[in-house]
Amino acid sequence: MQVKDCIVSAPGKAILHGEHAVVHGKVALAVSLNLRTYLRLKTTTTGKVSINLPNIDTFLCWDLSELKRLIPYSYGKREEVKPLDAELVGRLRDFVGVTNGNLDTCNMATLTFLYIYLSLFGSGELPSLMVSVWSELPTGAGLGSSAAYSVCLAAALLCARGTIPIPLKEWDHTARWCQEDLEQINSWAFQGEMIIHGNPSGVDNAVGTWGGMLRFSAGKIKPLSRVPLLRILLTNTKVPRSTKVLVARVKDKINKFPSIMTPVLDSVDAISCTCEKVLSEMTCEPITGEHYNILEELIDINQHHLNVLGVGHPALDTLCQVTLARGLHSKLTGAGGGGCGVTLLRPETDSVVVQSTVQDLKDRGFDCWETSIGGPGVQQHSPLSVKEDILEILNHY
Repeated sequence: MQVKDCIVSAPGKAILHGEHAVVHGKVALAVSLNLRTYLRLKTTTTGKVSINLPNIDTFLCWDLSELKRLIPYSYGKREEVKPLDAELVGRLRDFVGVTNGNLDTCNMATLTFLYIYLSLFGSGELPSLMVSVWSELPTGAGLGSSAAYSVCLAAALLCARGTIPIPLKEWDHTARWCQEDLEQINSWAFQGEMIIHGNPSGVDNAVGTWGGMLRFSAGKIKPLSRVPLLRILLTNTKVPRSTKVLVARVKDKINKFPSIMTPVLDSVDAISCTCEKVLSEMTCEPITGEHYNILEELIDINQHHLNVLGVGHPALDTLCQVTLARGLHSKLTGAGGGGCGVTLLRPETDSVVVQSTVQDLKDRGFDCWETSIGGPGVQQHSPLSVKEDILEILNHY
């Protein structure tokens, strides 16, 4: 084992523009959300493997001998990512006690960890490890929490195995991997997402790996080289919704009114492309108020389009009204029908305005965070670069 201790983190994700339209071949822009998942990996001499997930009150420990028995006999070296191993997944489901198709958060997290761990180490001696994870992201809110977890697992376990190097130098606070290593991390994280979601798009794990902004269209994912860091409010209305039901509702509406709805999808596509162009300009010329004016107008137009598509909700209308009363512009992000929304904050937006907006939204029963979008993807940390409260949690277990 090369790693005594390592701390990694990966961001969540939000859809800036293009949700629902992307299902119909249009462009969507996904951005990293600087609410991060942190993972600490520690080697031990206990002859056990343990995983601590205090967010979901899950603390599990296994003897190496019982895990060894789960590895299929024909297991060769697994440094290269292969298709998902159905036999190993089946054994792990039985081992974890998943009897029906519906996995709860605890089972999904456990399966993903054990699958990546046994896939990477199964051909040799299993190392004794302790993994602790803490996330700033709410689960099940469409903010990429499962992908951030999978990306952190992949990065830490690939480092532990020596498949990819430790990027952090003695004097660094944070460090990132080279492109080739990020490809490896992303591929293993995608396997984790397949265990959790069955047939994921790959967008969430790509955002968690590369950060910044990705352009997603017709199944193709393209990371954009440079994007500005934008301040936002992220609001979770806590209204539950089913993505499947909402996607079907949009499809029904398009089938019923094709000549009306197709131009709406084309307009959403144009919004994504215009936004991409503006954000690109903001990285290579002085940022002006006009840039922000355009971004705000695009947010307003897109939110109206999403209401036209039938994926709005009174709670999201409340978010838009509360923020607009203070001159701020908001839209839903993700599936809609409740769920989350983003509010753009201009550089000059006064902290008093931000705090009073956050308080007003919390008074309506929503959760609200001030954060940013467009930040870095997966990275390794020195303990000094991790927020004190998070480090305390990671060290506690």
